[in-house]
Amino acid sequence: MEKARLDKIIAGEGTYSRREVRLLVRQGRVLVNGVPARSPEDKVVPEAVEIMVDGTVLHCRRYTWIMLHKPAGVLSATEDGRGATVLDLLPPELRRRGLFPVGRLDKDTEGLLLLTNEGGLAHDILSPKHHVDKVYYARTAGCLTEEDCRAFAAGMTLGGGLECLPAGLEILSAGPEGSEGLVTLREGKFHQVKRMLAARGKPVLYLKRVRMGNLPLDPALEPGTYRYLTEDEVESLRNF
Repeated sequence: MEKARLDKIIAGEGTYSRREVRLLVRQGRVLVNGVPARSPEDKVVPEAVEIMVDGTVLHCRRYTWIMLHKPAGVLSATEDGRGATVLDLLPPELRRRGLFPVGRLDKDTEGLLLLTNEGGLAHDILSPKHHVDKVYYARTAGCLTEEDCRAFAAGMTLGGGLECLPAGLEILSAGPEGSEGLVTLREGKFHQVKRMLAARGKPVLYLKRVRMGNLPLDPALEPGTYRYLTEDEVESLRNF
């Protein structure tokens, strides 16, 4: 892990400017592992130390990873003139970190969305060659059947000749008035879950992403809320 200047690390957290950090250090208000910092130019490994300002521990990783429970009605974008984006759900100090969504969810789809400023790992997660599974909970009109499961498993060709890789469909409940199921994709084509189910005559009524790879949506997160990923969770992303 690389070292970085203390003032750069703290300023990157988004609350203080580098000029303010220098003043805080001179005033003895910045602690590194419980010891007052000697200089704003001191170099430390941000992931290996605890940095405190006025008694508050700062989140000062080199890269930031956020798990967001995206609500319906919000766009998976950094900016858009058509409406609110997922970044609007974050406080100002996080919005200043250069975060962006890892992939996207449709505007009316809820669930797990990762936000980060680590471009290399985000690219790896989205790369088709890595085949990171994405699991969605879906409520549909109509009765899901084992024939639908077999069609998903075989791969489907949708309107316009769009070819979809084999996917998983697990039926949770089924009846003439509607069904519930889990859909597992290894790719992320536009509106793919909705289009695949619609092609089987089972249009989606509600859709929520509940897992990416081995990372589930935290059940404690209500729609519109977020939390930082733990170190173990970030490491699990590197091992997808």
